[in-house]
Amino acid sequence: MGEKPQRGWPEAVVRWVEETAHKASHDDDLAHLRWLDPHLKTLTLEQIDRDRLRALRSARQAEGMSNATVNRTLAVVHAILRRAERVWEWLERAPTIPLLPEPKQRVRWLRREEAERLIGELPEHLADMVRFSLATGLREANVTGLEWSQVDLERRVAWIHPDQAKAKRAIGVPLNSDAVLVLRRWEGRHTERVFAYPRRDANGDLLWSPVSKAGGRAWRKALKRAGIEQFRWHDLRHTWASWHVQSGTPLHVLQELGGWSDFAMVRKYAHLAPEHLAEHAARIESGIRSVPHSFRHTTSADKKKAATHDA
Repeated sequence: MGEKPQRGWPEAVVRWVEETAHKASHDDDLAHLRWLDPHLKTLTLEQIDRDRLRALRSARQAEGMSNATVNRTLAVVHAILRRAERVWEWLERAPTIPLLPEPKQRVRWLRREEAERLIGELPEHLADMVRFSLATGLREANVTGLEWSQVDLERRVAWIHPDQAKAKRAIGVPLNSDAVLVLRRWEGRHTERVFAYPRRDANGDLLWSPVSKAGGRAWRKALKRAGIEQFRWHDLRHTWASWHVQSGTPLHVLQELGGWSDFAMVRKYAHLAPEHLAEHAARIESGIRSVPHSFRHTTSADKKKAATHDA
């Protein structure tokens, strides 16, 4: 009769998960979908309208989630409904998403003395992973997953494969002296992975196991001991970029070093080094270098005081 069969939310989720398994944010998307499941699992796609989306938004807010987190949850719903409309042709029209305003956040970065204080509170493997991150700007997953096959110490370079990069493009990583020194210390500990942590087996023998997560409990405890608040592992990348800009690295070079696909992603660091604008700011200088100490604006109170003195 020309009518499309009604598809359920669970069916759409299964297909969407299969088709987007390559996404860098796949694990985050799954976390949002787990939260959405009890709210949408009995519904058809047609039943997920704007009123339903507003209810989801309110439920997420009631849990104390930030506007950004609420929006990311709604964005997953929108992505599935839009694909159901435009690609699968399961839905006539996907509803628009009532997103919440997100205030722009400041770039969180550490001064060098703060970084050293944090490193001093970390166990050896995490301390060196922080040093390596501050030297290269690599994301957490690229540091924890770094293999010796991706490192050439003779040429002082490393590389991130396209399937490991957020932008899905290969990244060449020049290794400065700090990064090379860290890698030299970890040679021979694990045959495949660069960074590992020590543990004892049932016989008491020392084993080296790859690090799967850097920003865990030991990281959080070290931050507390170091007196550093509201700092995530990803902020090490912000710190690396901030140090580069403050040291004079041009933004277009920083973009290439960091593997960003969009120049707008590096512009948020531009305010940290306004020195290159000094020449332009000087163009409207008046030429007055100082105001004579004897010059002073005479107020009516001053005149009255002077008249009283003369009398």
